[in-house]
Amino acid sequence: MTIALARRYRPKRFSDLLVQDHVAAVLRGAVARGRVGHGYLLTGPRGVGKTTAARILAMALNCPNREPSGDPCGECENCQRVWNGAANLDVVEIDAASNRGVDDARDLRERAMYAASREGHYKVYIVDEAHMLTREAWNALLKVLEEPPPGVVFVFATTEPQKIAAAAAPVLSRLQRFDFRRIGPAAIRDRLRHVLEAEGIAADDDALTLIARHADGGMRDALSVLDQCLSFSEGAVSAERVREVLGLVDDDAYAEVLALVAERRPEGVFPLVDRLANAGADLAEFMGGAGETLRALLMLQLGNEPEGLTEAMRQALEAERGRLEPGDVLRMLRLLADSEGAIRRSANPRLIVETLLLRWTMLDRIVDLAQVLAAEPVAGPARPGSPVHPSAPPPRVAPSKGKTEGPTPDRVAGPPIPTASERPSGPAASSSAAMEPGSPPPLAAEPTVATLEAIRTAWPELVAAVRGQSRFLGEALSHTVPCKLELPWLTVELVEPNPLFAERLQAQAQTVEAILTRPLGQPVRLRVTEVAAGDGVPVPKPRQLTDASLKADRLRMFRSKDPALDAAADTLDLEIVD
Repeated sequence: MTIALARRYRPKRFSDLLVQDHVAAVLRGAVARGRVGHGYLLTGPRGVGKTTAARILAMALNCPNREPSGDPCGECENCQRVWNGAANLDVVEIDAASNRGVDDARDLRERAMYAASREGHYKVYIVDEAHMLTREAWNALLKVLEEPPPGVVFVFATTEPQKIAAAAAPVLSRLQRFDFRRIGPAAIRDRLRHVLEAEGIAADDDALTLIARHADGGMRDALSVLDQCLSFSEGAVSAERVREVLGLVDDDAYAEVLALVAERRPEGVFPLVDRLANAGADLAEFMGGAGETLRALLMLQLGNEPEGLTEAMRQALEAERGRLEPGDVLRMLRLLADSEGAIRRSANPRLIVETLLLRWTMLDRIVDLAQVLAAEPVAGPARPGSPVHPSAPPPRVAPSKGKTEGPTPDRVAGPPIPTASERPSGPAASSSAAMEPGSPPPLAAEPTVATLEAIRTAWPELVAAVRGQSRFLGEALSHTVPCKLELPWLTVELVEPNPLFAERLQAQAQTVEAILTRPLGQPVRLRVTEVAAGDGVPVPKPRQLTDASLKADRLRMFRSKDPALDAAADTLDLEIVD
């Protein structure tokens, strides 16, 4: 009878555990020095060696030919029975997924009271999928885990230790915990090569790389996939066979995606997705592979060496690394991260995938506002009568990151912007470029003449600056009007009775005074009064304080502060976005 590779090549010694040296060293030393604990908790992803380590520990505790280092011989009858999972009086494996109730736990507790079958042997209980035990079952085991009978060892294996912590936190303090690591692609590839050499079968390096990458850190999964490939057909294991067995997308598709983005060809997205859909490819898995490809490209661009690449993929990345900017690749990864959950949950993932790929290929359709307002010329289509340079390359511009960045509008969506020689010039042309995200709108660079009329003219700008510091304080100040100036005192009147606004303005008067002092160039003190009846002062209509109204105020303020921005938005029909 043929035995699966994952069972046939299961490690028999602590030293055979891949990447789990920190666990193997402690368990081996505990056996060699006679300091074995009564309870262990082995945690980690699936297929990394948790149950195997528990079996090796059980073999070592009862092996008559145990080595001085603590490793079992792996060849005696006792070791063979444990390694094969055969019936054994002293080593009991329990699947907690099907024995999870309180009655099962009580039965286990009663069986633990009996001594081992031989003098000097240990009774070892291996409980797999331990997170499936109920709270009542853990409570039933609590006492025996705290004071177990002599010669009894409990080993719990789980992939979800957080569930044990939620259901039975006191248990964790009674167990020694070991966290198993994922196995890297290089270690998996080397182990697969060793197994194939033992089986006398050839395999391409790219085929082993694909299997190692698909295993996602699990050695058992990698051996199972290798078994599938060997059953599929005879002869050497090739990359094409692995892709056919696993339903993986060919590397040429990912190379085509990079070429479409580098050449800014959105029209090529639909034929590409059509081919993938007709071939039955899983679009969610395809986009996951695209993310890995972009990550590998970014690593190459930043001087790192990615692992797990086939030779064809490495050549494709080398060809595209100079055609894409690292910043563009990072933005593409950000867009993918934002859409990944929707792709996997959507009933129509194709639409989301096509939209995402189109956004990748159209990154150059959004221009950086800093380039629009900078003094250096920005390449773009010339207006009628302007000289044209057909040999000039298209400008590389940074894409917008959407409306989640911050409160400060910093990018303009629309057609390319005229050159600097065609835009209004002056000190205001570069004022917006120096603004930091999240800061309130800057006040005038030149001090305002200290007159009541000048203050009234600049009052909306001052209110916006205060609102940048505090929304509520800015809203309170917007319901006032300057009525009297006797430096250093500035008297403002509330246009309608509002004790809450008056209290806030008086409590935070220093914040308002600091903002008023900057444009006036001299200290200002604030005095708040209520409007007198019959003054004829226009009363602004009360409005609700919302995010939309605040954003509209900010955008109007930025356009009023920068003539270049205002002219560009009106002339080219641009939309200013946050």
